[in-house]
Amino acid sequence: MSKIDIGISESDRNAVAEGLKKLLADSYTLYLQTHNFHWNVEGPQFRELHLMFEEHYTELAEAVDEIAERIRTLGVSAPGTYKSFAELSSIEEVEGVPEATEMVRLLTHGHEQVVKTCRESLKLAQDADDESSAALIGDRMRVHEKTAWMLRATLPK
Repeated sequence: MSKIDIGISESDRNAVAEGLKKLLADSYTLYLQTHNFHWNVEGPQFRELHLMFEEHYTELAEAVDEIAERIRTLGVSAPGTYKSFAELSSIEEVEGVPEATEMVRLLTHGHEQVVKTCRESLKLAQDADDESSAALIGDRMRVHEKTAWMLRATLPK
């Protein structure tokens, strides 16, 4: 591969890519969790949650591709294995099949965690004067904040 000359030093590109790797891992882990819950949700809110979870995992599937491609744009290999995602992700896997309300709570927490990861990654991008990564991260943060709000709104008071 030829030298990358986009106005961001190699060390800054590597630092931003490391933050994006964590965002990718969190996003992919949340994607898997959401898809699992889509398949396994039961109860009186089945249809509503089944459809909502499908919207969420479809959006996440597109997001992981964007994040991975930004990592590659920075000249760094994107992680792509379960093992690497498990090592990088701050979202814990869920054992078994929780009941529907607990699924919503877990997904809310997952989206909130991705927002926190976005905030950490955003600082790295801003420090590197990497507007493209900062814009991507900011867009992801807004999506996860809104999704967490929508999930919280479905929970009993």
